[in-house]
Amino acid sequence: MILSVIINHYQTPEILKLCLRSLIKNLPENIESEIIVADSETQEKTKEMIRENFPQVLFVPNKENIGFGKSVNKALRIVKGDYILIINADIIIAKKETIGKMIDYFQKNPQVGLLGPNLLNINGAWQPSCFRFYTPSVVVCRRTVLGKTKRGKKILKHFLMKDIFSESGPEKKEAILVDWLMGSVLFTKREALEKVGYFDERFFMYFEDIDWCRRFWQAGYKIVYFPASQMYHYHMQASRKKGGAFDLIISKYARIHLASAVKYFLKWGLKVPSYGV
Repeated sequence: MILSVIINHYQTPEILKLCLRSLIKNLPENIESEIIVADSETQEKTKEMIRENFPQVLFVPNKENIGFGKSVNKALRIVKGDYILIINADIIIAKKETIGKMIDYFQKNPQVGLLGPNLLNINGAWQPSCFRFYTPSVVVCRRTVLGKTKRGKKILKHFLMKDIFSESGPEKKEAILVDWLMGSVLFTKREALEKVGYFDERFFMYFEDIDWCRRFWQAGYKIVYFPASQMYHYHMQASRKKGGAFDLIISKYARIHLASAVKYFLKWGLKVPSYGV
């Protein structure tokens, strides 16, 4: 058995160093592992940091910022693993058993194609990372003041699965079926990857994870949020809403989010599928 870990990175070498240290320290000892850093708009200091501190890591540079999906796909095409863990560089793995528990769950539940752990902020607070599928109304409520209205709050509550989770997160460590998992951490297996395929590179940023999850469901695989394993997420929040009613005018990331949403709905239509989630 081989475990492949792909780390998606963009110009934060010190954060990447923390991620790599935590990962290497907490890789399962009884499993052969490989680590690949998929880097966008590569800086010399990042290459030097990898070369000097982590010579065992395979570094995949790119001259330009090619986006999450395209960057990760380049790594997916060369992985050797039976199991493939995709993480962003701002993820910290703090416990030895974290990855092993997830592999064990895969082995006991062959119908599962994607797993996501319980994500925590660095201060230990719960971070929502699993959701129901987007509708156009969710996009509007997330990016405008309509999300503050009674109706908007109800729409967002359903999207965020707050009928299942409390404000502090899951009450139990039982696995939960979800529509989609945030791309910060996605754990899959080669068998499923070969059936589902790579990320859709038309999505530069945002919605590539939702699209991928939808294709897993379409291919007959289940998607599971797995609270028994925890990881920490720095979550730089560059795209956090700041402009209120003027968010789409002020925020570059909000405009990218909207553009990706349009691509998503043009691809899939407006009807939300039901997988019993």
